[in-house]
Amino acid sequence: MQSKSNYSIQSNGSNMIPSIRILVLLVLLTGSTYASIVFTRVVFGHVADPSGVVIPGVTLVVSNLQTGVTQSNVANRSDLPRDAQLWSGIIDPTRAIDWSNAGVPGGIPNRTIICARLNAGATAAQISSAIASCPSGRVVFLNAGTYNLREGIIFNNKSNVTLRGAGADQTFLVFTGGGNTCGGLYGNICVINGAPNYYAQPGNTANWTAGYAKGTMQITLDNTANLQVGSTLILDQLTDSSDNGNIFVAAIHGIDCISCNVPGRHTPNQACTVANNCRPQVQLVTVTAIKGKNITIAPGLYMPNWSASKSPGAWWSSARPIIGVGIENLSVDSSGSSAIDSITFYNATKSWVKGVRSLTPRHHHIRNWQSTHITVRDSYFYNTQDNAQESYGIDHMLGSDNLTENNIFQRIAAPTVYETCEGCVEGYNFSIYDYFGNPAHAWGSQSVFTHAPGNALILSEGNNGYGPNLDRIHGPSHFFTGFRNRWYGYETSCVPNCLRNQTLPVMVYGYSRYSQFIGNVLGFAGFHTTYQTNVDSGWNNANCNKAIYTIGYGGNCSPTDGQGGTDDRLTLATALRWGNWDVVNNSTQFKASEVPGGLSIYANAVPLTQVLPPSFYYSSKPSWWPASTPWPPIGPDVTGGNVANSGGHAYTIPAQDCYNSMGGPTDGNSNVLSFNASNCYPSGGR
Repeated sequence: MQSKSNYSIQSNGSNMIPSIRILVLLVLLTGSTYASIVFTRVVFGHVADPSGVVIPGVTLVVSNLQTGVTQSNVANRSDLPRDAQLWSGIIDPTRAIDWSNAGVPGGIPNRTIICARLNAGATAAQISSAIASCPSGRVVFLNAGTYNLREGIIFNNKSNVTLRGAGADQTFLVFTGGGNTCGGLYGNICVINGAPNYYAQPGNTANWTAGYAKGTMQITLDNTANLQVGSTLILDQLTDSSDNGNIFVAAIHGIDCISCNVPGRHTPNQACTVANNCRPQVQLVTVTAIKGKNITIAPGLYMPNWSASKSPGAWWSSARPIIGVGIENLSVDSSGSSAIDSITFYNATKSWVKGVRSLTPRHHHIRNWQSTHITVRDSYFYNTQDNAQESYGIDHMLGSDNLTENNIFQRIAAPTVYETCEGCVEGYNFSIYDYFGNPAHAWGSQSVFTHAPGNALILSEGNNGYGPNLDRIHGPSHFFTGFRNRWYGYETSCVPNCLRNQTLPVMVYGYSRYSQFIGNVLGFAGFHTTYQTNVDSGWNNANCNKAIYTIGYGGNCSPTDGQGGTDDRLTLATALRWGNWDVVNNSTQFKASEVPGGLSIYANAVPLTQVLPPSFYYSSKPSWWPASTPWPPIGPDVTGGNVANSGGHAYTIPAQDCYNSMGGPTDGNSNVLSFNASNCYPSGGR
């Protein structure tokens, strides 16, 4: 419905009388500025010049010319008025959060003062010593050359220092030993605080006695010993002992799963049950104020199901997290090392990896363990030694608000893995040849996995890759959002027809509820022939593996996984799908039947608009985005795209353009490539 000329919109005194539609995102032109405004219960939007640069602090006024009623608001520092979200009008507020908080707050700092320069031939101990001696806010610089290192490098509770090379094609760190023990995680580069703790030895604990509502920033604990302003507080609550019909957080192959991965507090080698104090739901927050037993935290609580009935608690290290560590512009070669990780963050916050090439670690390229606001961007990750069950690119294990952005993943089975993460974002990454080598590439492997109980409110946006697998191998996830991704569900590297299983753009196992897929471009023409398979469509493995969506099965395109997993109809009933284009229909689907509006809890009304915002975490085109690349690059409203097999709805993203410029083959099957981030991304990222 249109209000035609019933509304007058003013921006800093400029009068505009457009034709608007309620709950529709519009671009309104006036002189040299335009306003992008969404109408819901409040007016919100931003004002930008023709190049897309946002003008902050603009007053937006809406007047009803018939009634004389006016409403105004002012764009805040994030370029949107307070209480507005980029997904407003599409996703219900119970099902989403403000994802703009992910990563290093304010962006990665550009440190320019060098405290020490080292040359090739320096040992790991000498590099670690230089880091330990470096004043805050400065750089340990590794000149061009090859550094043959038998031991690992460590940031041993040394905050606010950057380790920087001359470029990933010039400074080569070649590790051949077992790395640094890194609190038992074993990484070739270890970033760790002064009092590492973990689920079996949590350090300090408390009962969480008040303050459970979604969004609250004030809670009450019955113990604050060793808690400090700046501490990372790990909030948790007991597992669900049975399915309550909505959010079900448990380590499940059934309920009792001794071998399942539960990064949160639990009794080691025991079933994840209430009796064994298993606590799979976790959010990591920062303490910003302490007044007696009342604690102020940031961000506020994300999940809507925190409850006194589940004995919520908290645990924390006796030391503040290590903070402000940067690893930049170098190559990490772990192919001859037995360390598990190339880079490990342990009890870290507001730290980053940028411009790094990492090749062939044992299991993980980067592991974020009990860490928050970690940014990994503008980097290239190649291969692992394992090539199968633990072939991980970036593994978020007990984390919150981490950002993985603008990276290249090649020949890695699981480029991004979430093992209990809330509020994490992956954006604009390119993955190719997601190699699962056991058995030899008979299984396709998705580019993003949720792989533990407690994953929630993760955003995957603008990525080009295989697709998501919301698995239940260790436990389900909730409120996963996929927005404007190009997901294929197939690999051209394996022909003819050797991929037989898990060939799906979107795969959601049973009990991973309240997922939402919006504005994506899905499938591989000539291979995918079925729109969806689910519990009620029966079980046919051949059809399932050629579907765009499979939602709710207990197993991998089967009604059970052989270990107690069972089908779940609520997985499909609670899912939101809106505005996705797929190769089977060769059209965009805006179906009210795919919107869960009739739920008794966490329902989502049918959106009154088919207009989608460019991003769910950027309020305007990011400064690092190339001027020559359309923004947004992917979506049903994108036309003329240069990505084949996408109906014209997808352009290559910067990470894919970088891969192509490096000489990467179209099927991804090659040796490691030469990489220098500055050649691809001269403006750098945040």
